[in-house]
Amino acid sequence: MTKNEVDLLITSGFSDQGKTIEMIETHISWVIITPFFAFKLKKPVKYPFLDFSTLDKRKFYCEREVLLNSRLSNDVYLGVLPVWQYKDKFVIGEAGPGTIVDYTVQMRTLDPDKRMDKLLNAGLLTFNDLKPIAEKLITFHQHATEIKGVEYNAIGKRFAEVASETEFLAGTLGSTADIIQEAIQQSDNFVDQNSELLKERVEKGYIRDVHGDLHARNIFLLDKPIIFDCIEFSDELRQIDLLNELAFFCMDLDVAGYQELSSRFFEYYNQLFCICKSAEEEKLFVYFKAYRANVRAKVNSLRARSADSEEALQQALNEARRYLILMKTYMDILVEQHADHNR
Repeated sequence: MTKNEVDLLITSGFSDQGKTIEMIETHISWVIITPFFAFKLKKPVKYPFLDFSTLDKRKFYCEREVLLNSRLSNDVYLGVLPVWQYKDKFVIGEAGPGTIVDYTVQMRTLDPDKRMDKLLNAGLLTFNDLKPIAEKLITFHQHATEIKGVEYNAIGKRFAEVASETEFLAGTLGSTADIIQEAIQQSDNFVDQNSELLKERVEKGYIRDVHGDLHARNIFLLDKPIIFDCIEFSDELRQIDLLNELAFFCMDLDVAGYQELSSRFFEYYNQLFCICKSAEEEKLFVYFKAYRANVRAKVNSLRARSADSEEALQQALNEARRYLILMKTYMDILVEQHADHNR
């Protein structure tokens, strides 16, 4: 579907909902939120890391999304429904005259005021809010499928993928984009220097099929935390080191100004389920946080490319700049630690 068709779907398919409908758009999806249910549609896009370009692929990944997210939030994901078109009208789920033009994931609507990123921005988050998240993740991680045969240096290749945005960011952010090439070189050096550690992490079973997109916007802090919206479109991006999984969450706390909570969360998790046992692994965790900031910079660059207003463009560029600077901060820490070690 196109943006105009999604707008028509909201008009023709949800006319009884009045003004209570909210539509959230990302670079890969549209989410229509009503008082009781939310409907997520995948954009017909193709990037190096995902392919939603055909109807069959969007149906497959809708089904995959429901299946994978049932591991952490099975009461939120309700199923996959077709989107029908009849003349200039669109409707979800009801079979009848017309043709199926898309598919949508149906979810239960959750209290938006309990979304973790909103609580972060309002300064309402405490360490006691984070402990149940750590405990739920530990149970999930301990039972997650171990992945063997992973290329230890794949993380370095993924780190370098942000180079595809250099030209665009150089034209919009100026010298800030120069950070990218330096960070990629530092990343290559780090992966080379820590090749044995990375191989060992694979051999010891720390690479598992987990969530892959663990940040505050994907968590609701209800009576029990709800963790949703895992990566369904790429096994490679979801089957990762447990330190990499936690790095996203902790990086998200860092960028929001909650560095102390970030540290306490990681310490609490590691006390209950020790996945970081050495100074070298602590450095690896910092590297993974740099990688996660790198990914967020790239995502916001893609958002900027597809922005439909000057305001949306500037917001995405500001976010890209913020994550690039954070990435540089992490990489500088690693470079300094390496220099101290060699003195």
